[in-house]
Amino acid sequence: MTANNLHQAHQNMVEHQVRPWDVLDNRVLKTLAQISRADYVPAAYKALAYADTAIPLAYGEVMMHPVVEGRMLQSLNIQPMDDVLEIGTGTGYITACLAHLAAHVDSADIHEEFTRAAITRLRTHGIFNATLATCDASQGLQPGKSWDVIVITGAMHQIPDFYRQSLRPNGRLFVITGEAPVMQARLITRTGEQAWAEQVLFETSLLPLQHAEKKKQFVF
Repeated sequence: MTANNLHQAHQNMVEHQVRPWDVLDNRVLKTLAQISRADYVPAAYKALAYADTAIPLAYGEVMMHPVVEGRMLQSLNIQPMDDVLEIGTGTGYITACLAHLAAHVDSADIHEEFTRAAITRLRTHGIFNATLATCDASQGLQPGKSWDVIVITGAMHQIPDFYRQSLRPNGRLFVITGEAPVMQARLITRTGEQAWAEQVLFETSLLPLQHAEKKKQFVF
């Protein structure tokens, strides 16, 4: 696919896929328009960078559909001063979008290969407000650390309580739960010291979050 074709496909993704799926937040739409998804997909699938499909990655992982990415970013209402935690770095594309919207992003992935490649991509594109680590954040988070936003990019059957506890006041957590083929995207908001509000956003399907065989300490 030529550069011109990729550019047109990029525009079509934003205007004809994401926007019609009720993604109307201008900051989110501008972020998706400015960050080249093609720079973050595996080379073999570059022609599909802007297609409405889940792109395969190594280790049986996938990139989300662009429409799910857009709805996810919009639902979190990320502010310029927010600190964000991303569970599942993948290629670094969502990390880049989060970093564009927030003050800082911590991102964890269990695959060291993903972490190394994502750091290279992010730095190549001038993104320095993201800290990446290789660890199994599905088993626990750094004690005493908290975030305004937590994004989990793999599906979970149950949501461990430590994710809720790691939200700051008014913090938001995005997670997809349930069983394929019909799962639910959820937004959890911390409303008090020990109180959270939960909202079902839409139905979708996503591969489960993978767990490392050995637990590694989660530290940034």
